[in-house]
Amino acid sequence: MNSAFGARLTASVSRRGPLCVGIDPHPSLLEAWGLPLSAAGVERFAMTCVDAFGGDVAVLKPQSAFFEAYGSAGIAVLERLTAATREAGALVLLDVKRGDIGSTMAAYAAAYLADDAPLAADAVTLSPYLGFGSLDPALDLAEQTGRGVFVLALTSNKEGTTVQRATTAAGRTLAQEIVDQAAERNAGASPLGRVGLVIGATVGDTELDLSALNGPILAPGFGAQGGTVDDLRTVFGPNLRHVLPSSSREILRHGPEVPALRAAALRVRDAVSVRHPR
Repeated sequence: MNSAFGARLTASVSRRGPLCVGIDPHPSLLEAWGLPLSAAGVERFAMTCVDAFGGDVAVLKPQSAFFEAYGSAGIAVLERLTAATREAGALVLLDVKRGDIGSTMAAYAAAYLADDAPLAADAVTLSPYLGFGSLDPALDLAEQTGRGVFVLALTSNKEGTTVQRATTAAGRTLAQEIVDQAAERNAGASPLGRVGLVIGATVGDTELDLSALNGPILAPGFGAQGGTVDDLRTVFGPNLRHVLPSSSREILRHGPEVPALRAAALRVRDAVSVRHPR
């Protein structure tokens, strides 16, 4: 990587606008697009998405699970998708939500964040619920290779609140502890640090102090899950300028024709850009 992830993300958003489009070849979408439930169907879906979004959208976010479901053939599609996205000029945020300890975490990091890894992405999603320190192998390798990570902090699924809003011994919510530890990793970085957070667009009042984060925020749930432009303003307030809204089904349902997909993505991007300070 020629520059740190925070700088590359900032530049991509400046050129292309603040939007992340999820590439989620869910079986229902494959069927709606008239594609077979196979690795071949997934590949046609994925490459159609690259054709539609790769030249205009800042970040594409493949959901690894939908590729893994087809075994080695699906993983091979994911490799080709990652390469094609990068060639088209978009950043690749691989949604893997990995979280483990010791040598296993180091192996996950090598799979997605090492320079010579076939699945190397610009950034990945990580789960910190074995302790934020368990992510150190990934955070350290990301620092070495100029890549980024997005750590789950406050997600929109109802089950997450019992853990993420729980109060720690220090009297803060677990989500705030995650924010604070990410901020420590980002201290002094310019224009943004490499450690981002995942905070759902539909969570309402986060009660989080994000003022010291100095990192990007991925906001899934925009569109089909109910998140609106006004929700982004309510949830993130003065931190909106660092928010990357993510939309998947709201855009993908317009497939399989490339012009319709591209037009849907640009509509969402433009709607977000109206309220997104630069």
